[in-house]
Parts: sequence; structure tokens; C-alpha cells
Amino acid sequence: MTLTGPLDSGELLAGIAEITSGTGTFAIARPYTIAFLTPEAEHTPALRAGREGPLPATADRWLWQLASRSNPADFPLAPETAAAELGGAVRISADWSALVLRQGAAFLGHRADAGDGDFYAFGALHSRTVYLDALLLGSLQRDHIDELTDELSDVFDTTQLARRVATLERNIAVFRSTYWRQHLTAHGPANELLLAFQQQHRLPDRFGEILAEAADYSRLVQTQESQQISGALGILTILGLPLGTALGILQVIGDESLSHLLVALGLSVAATAAALATPYGRLVLSSLRRGSRL
Repeated sequence: MTLTGPLDSGELLAGIAEITSGTGTFAIARPYTIAFLTPEAEHTPALRAGREGPLPATADRWLWQLASRSNPADFPLAPETAAAELGGAVRISADWSALVLRQGAAFLGHRADAGDGDFYAFGALHSRTVYLDALLLGSLQRDHIDELTDELSDVFDTTQLARRVATLERNIAVFRSTYWRQHLTAHGPANELLLAFQQQHRLPDRFGEILAEAADYSRLVQTQESQQISGALGILTILGLPLGTALGILQVIGDESLSHLLVALGLSVAATAAALATPYGRLVLSSLRRGSRL
């Protein structure tokens, strides 16, 4: 569903960010939302019982609803999976928590908001800066891993396998050195938020699969190149041995006759053709043909 009116993304972000559209890898089908809610005194489902009191189970339910942009009527959380879904909540402090899901994240306070000058102003600043940076970095990692996955899927769509694999390996190296970070700061909740985002999208597992698959393709290219080199050496041997033998015999006996030289060359060509007709010769030619398709 496309948002219109005051909720239209162009209206919301006018003067703040430029909205681009597209259908490629980086075109996100759904917006990623980040909610920040500070409760008032009557919002008891989100409040601790005192400053160091236990946190009610309903608080994490609120977190999940904020992060998933849903309510129990729209998307009831299955009791069998609730513990796993809510177990990833990040306890930033006794005052507030965060939860990262695939399509959104939420920050929820656990004590009543006292208004201007309250700690929550500091928390809101963090949620819009370093914590937002962690989620944005995770989004970049997800998009680039999607792009690398597409490249892996297309690796056999060209006859230039060696060139395609070399480009793929370079793109993986650039991504690894530029974007693949699992720690945004030396310590703190920002790292936990980044790791939570990565786990939601299985980024470590997916990147590990990309590395393994790229390594398989690299070994395939190396094997084919080795076969090509072996085939070339075999051709040189088959061509060079009869010719070298014939010329060596003529040199030993001191024969400088042009006709004898031509006869020797003819016999060398015949011997080479006969050698190429053998199973070994056919294997050498087959190796060269496979190598030429790299």
C-alpha cells in the first residue's frame, strides 16, 4: 500500500532527504520504521514496578508491536514462538529497551516521562544518531549481500567464467573491507543493535555461504586453467618430439639435403597427426577446448 497525504514519504522527508525510486537490488519494497515511545504514568503495561522493579511481560509485547507496526488483531504473535521473538530485546538500561525486527525497530521507555529535561531527551538523541547509524549500517550490509547473491546466481550466464569470478572476488573483497563490520563502537548497545539486525536477516550465515560458493567457483576456474596449461604442454610435446627427433638425426649424420629435410618434416607431421589420434592426444585436445571456454 502506498502512503498518501501527510504520511507520504515525500512529504515526511521534504527538506531532509531525497527520495529515489527503482526496481534494482537496493529498491526496498517496504519502508523500515524506527519507533521511539516514552510512556506516561498511566501506561502501566510498559512500566517497571519502581526503578529497579521487574519488567512486566507486556512491555516486550509493546516493543514487538511497535517494531512490527502491528497489533494483536492484525498479527497475533504465536505463543510457541513468542519467547524466541521477544528474546532479542536489547536492555539499554533500566529505563528503556529496544527490539530489532526485519521490517522495523522500536525503543520503549520503562518509566514515566517527566517532560522537558528528562533523560528521554538524551535517549531520543541517541536513537536518532549512533543507534540509527547501527541500523543503517546493517541495511547497507543487507543490500550489498543481496547484490553479491545476485552476482553468484549469474556467474554461469557468460562464457567468460574466469573474468566473472575475478570480478566477483573483487566485489566481495571491497564489501568485506568497506562494509562488513560487526562492531560499530568499542562497546555498548549500538553493537548489540547491529548484531540483532544482522541476525534478523541472517547476514553472517548468508555472507559465509557467499564466501564458500565463491571459493568453489575459484577452485573450478583454477582447475580449468590447470587443464588448459597441461593441454598446451601436451600439444608442445606431441608437436616438438617428432620434429626435434627428425632434425636431430639429420644433424648427427650431417645430412644437409633439402629434400631429406622436407621428408623429415613430412614424417614429423604424420607422426604428430598419429599421436593426436591416440587417446592421449584426444585428451590433450579436449583439455584445450575446455580451457578456451573460460
